[in-house]
Amino acid sequence: MAVTDDRVPAGSSPTGEAGYGPAALAAAEGLAPESSQLGDVWRRFRHNRLALVGMGVVAVEVLAAALAPLITFSNPTTNNTTLGPTGPSLTHWFGTDLLGRDIYARVVYGARVSLKVGILALVIALVIGLVVGALAGFYGGVLDGLLMRITDVFLAFPYIVAAIVLIVVIGRGLNTVILVLGLLGWMPFARLFRSSILQIKELEYIEAARAVGCSDARIIVRHMLPNAIQPVVVYGTIFVGTAVLSEAALSFLGVGALEPTPAWGLMVAQGKSFMSTIPGMLFFPGAAIFLTVMAFVFMGDGLRDALDPKLR
Repeated sequence: MAVTDDRVPAGSSPTGEAGYGPAALAAAEGLAPESSQLGDVWRRFRHNRLALVGMGVVAVEVLAAALAPLITFSNPTTNNTTLGPTGPSLTHWFGTDLLGRDIYARVVYGARVSLKVGILALVIALVIGLVVGALAGFYGGVLDGLLMRITDVFLAFPYIVAAIVLIVVIGRGLNTVILVLGLLGWMPFARLFRSSILQIKELEYIEAARAVGCSDARIIVRHMLPNAIQPVVVYGTIFVGTAVLSEAALSFLGVGALEPTPAWGLMVAQGKSFMSTIPGMLFFPGAAIFLTVMAFVFMGDGLRDALDPKLR
């Protein structure tokens, strides 16, 4: 006659095949179920206070850019030459510029210009860099050597000097700045992605994908990209801040955005002549550039720590 063991919980077999899944075992041992990777990254990210500050600054700028018509009181491009340059007042919080335009409105609308430049330049650089890095890392050999030498040639040119030359050749304008910054910014993405591809392309799951007949494109996009994108994400965050700073520098030098575009670099260039009399003309757009660049740098630093596999 079969003997039952009263110590076995109801609904479970004596061997523990039923009722003892990973969650039940974790609960029995007083452990929480394994958290998701995204949740783990967020917990690490939020422990970095500077990263949270940077994310908050970026969120405020995005909201200000989206709600610019609702939170400003005048058109940023409307001239009022009878008013001229003035300091901060109740009517004009940041004062007015040489043409009587409200500086507060121009700074707020300038967030649209800077974020547009940063994000679109990132998209262009990211697409080119990922394609070049994937081809070089996946196929290797002669193709790898050729693509990396081309990358080295682009890296040899001084960034701002090369951008000025291309803009002079193509023609000034905001769209030209975006295109040039994207075309001159893909090289680090290519190197980072190639390095990640080289580390994982011989792993077992990649060999298994080859064995079942997956195409090269499918292996790169579906199997390699999700596992090799982390350093690219970190650098991409920092790249947006770099692009914003580069656009401001080009506009300051007179080869970037055209008047009356409310670009922060143009405003700084105009305000430098009034630094001693009306410092707000220089300070407010300069502070906007500084805060934006630092915010993206802090976010990139926080993402680096959160995504570092050695910290998990």
